[in-house]
Amino acid sequence: MKGILVQKFGGTSLATAENRKAVIDKIINSINRGYKVVVVVSAMGREGAPYATDTLINLAQNSYEYINPRAKDLLMSCGEIIASVVVGQGLKERGHNYEALTGAQAGIITDDNYGNTRILEVNPQRILETLEANKVPVVTGFQGVSQEGEITTLGRGGSDTTATALGAALHAEMVEIYTDVEGVMTADPNLVPQARVLKHITYEEACELAYQGAKVIHPRAVEIARRERVPIMIRSTFTESPGTVIADTFSQEKQIDIKGDQAVTGVTSRSNVSLVEVKPRQPQKYATALGCFEVLAAANISVDFINVRPEMITFIVNRELAARTEELLAKTEYNYTVSNNLIKVSVVGAGMTGLPGVMAKMVKALKGSEVHIYQTTDSHTTISFLVKRDDEQDALQALHSQFNLAQ
Repeated sequence: MKGILVQKFGGTSLATAENRKAVIDKIINSINRGYKVVVVVSAMGREGAPYATDTLINLAQNSYEYINPRAKDLLMSCGEIIASVVVGQGLKERGHNYEALTGAQAGIITDDNYGNTRILEVNPQRILETLEANKVPVVTGFQGVSQEGEITTLGRGGSDTTATALGAALHAEMVEIYTDVEGVMTADPNLVPQARVLKHITYEEACELAYQGAKVIHPRAVEIARRERVPIMIRSTFTESPGTVIADTFSQEKQIDIKGDQAVTGVTSRSNVSLVEVKPRQPQKYATALGCFEVLAAANISVDFINVRPEMITFIVNRELAARTEELLAKTEYNYTVSNNLIKVSVVGAGMTGLPGVMAKMVKALKGSEVHIYQTTDSHTTISFLVKRDDEQDALQALHSQFNLAQ
């Protein structure tokens, strides 16, 4: 007897009647294979589609100067609710009873940080009762309820987080994330045509790829799955491609070590960043500039790629926060510059840990493609570079080729 399988379907998978038929086929096929299936849905379509989250946001923001965060979360939660009923009715027409459940009804309890809330706990009792009644729970992704009873949303990619949180709480055999690509790839195929689908990657590699710019799954979702040891499968809704397994080990007939012997798993980039340079008010007294981190932290602005030198402190922020960063630094009279002409390119791989010569190969590859490196940083699984925005594709292709990732 098979156990519980959580299947999450993204907005593009639900955008049209034809796409939704493919979704229903996937769900029923899993039921016929003996799984108890829990379905998680995103809002249908992308911006411009009538029930997409961005469409709902624009409806309010284009009409009113300000909408408070609580009301905005209420509005944003509507798209998934609509999708849960539409998908559920599709199952009903094919002979399978369902129960549409909001995040609150599914037992997802969060903090009260509207717009980017964190899950505090999951009480899956209602879902278990629904499964016991031989119904398919169709759960709204992206949302939960605060301890005070307020509707909250989990931020971009929140439906992935819903799926893995439910998978952990239900002790699911696997969480399947269905999307419009065939899995996690060695690079963005729009920038590196030779990119290929990875069969297996570790939780840590998936997290790093996501944090550094890959958009297939949200890093917070992977962190939950890693903590509770729930395997994730990234698959296409529209093909029978086997997809990518995210796990440190994956059990089929036996335990398979999936770390492999390749140093590098993939390359990715973040182009939505701004470089900030802060100079001390007095030469050689860089401690006077360190206070800028406290100023930004108080405004909930996260910084990355930090480099502290006597003559200057540099870091990057998300591009959408650049204007606010400038405003805060100007207000506190720091000597600073903000530029948007650099991007962050990262190389990720669990096999790099303790392996000599990896950085030398990267520098050689970038130099050979005439890509200038402005700054570097590294961890035990990731090495990142700041390069000119115009060099993004050349840098990714050079690094992808250097480590034979197309093979």
